Amino acid sequence: MHSPEELRLGVETYLNELVLTSELGELRDAVRYSLLGGGKRIRPVLALATAEALEVDVDHMLAAACSLEFVHTFSLVHDDLPALDDDDLRRGQPSCHSRFGEAVAILAGDALLAEAMRLALSYEAPAVARELTTATLGMIGGQYIDITTSGDRDADGLVELHRLKTGKLLAAPVGCALAVAGVPERDQGPWREFATDLGLLFQIIDDVLDATGTAEQLGKTPGKDEAAGKVTYVTLHGIEHARYLADEVRSRVDDRLAILPADTSVLAEIVATIRERQA
Repeated sequence: MHSPEELRLGVETYLNELVLTSELGELRDAVRYSLLGGGKRIRPVLALATAEALEVDVDHMLAAACSLEFVHTFSLVHDDLPALDDDDLRRGQPSCHSRFGEAVAILAGDALLAEAMRLALSYEAPAVARELTTATLGMIGGQYIDITTSGDRDADGLVELHRLKTGKLLAAPVGCALAVAGVPERDQGPWREFATDLGLLFQIIDDVLDATGTAEQLGKTPGKDEAAGKVTYVTLHGIEHARYLADEVRSRVDDRLAILPADTSVLAEIVATIRERQA
């Protein structure tokens, strides 16, 4: 099996060599700028590691895995726009709208999403595209809740928000791998439960980092959620309790991994990397 770093390098190679649709013309510059400007590639690496655990060839999984990175990058480009989070920094460089202008950034985000669907539809069966579409719609629905409820959320509302906004696209790598592997729906439950808890873990850590990290560490402007008056795991519970919650969820994720009928050692490394993202 490949290490997480080997999988990440495979993703970088695929993304760098991928030929974007010619009809995009010079808009491809803004798309590449956003897509290739850094990032940990957690979602595609998670998809590849899950595929390997399911005994799927990594090369066969790359298109599906990288479609997730396209969707994730689309969400970042649009989130940074003045109408949403209004952030001038992303992945340690000027955000797309800061570099190319707001109109071009909107189109670049649209193009990233369309390119993601093109990759997902490269498989003979529609299951990968269905997984990706469902996750994208959930993420967009979560974003809508985020901008319309802001500080008016309790603990249950926060869980529902992040189940959609963050969790859907972090569960999708596992779902896409299940689709490519052809795992029957009746056998998917334990895998999807692991993916759901992993998404929750990621979000709690993200909230802690937003409150404690620096722009150099995060590659984006810290403290934006608190400044906007948004309810997060930190503002709702405090930093120390949020870290306690992360440990609790990490323990549950480890338990989920332990019962999966596969070699999950690489997935365990990815979980550890997510948990250790602390400032």
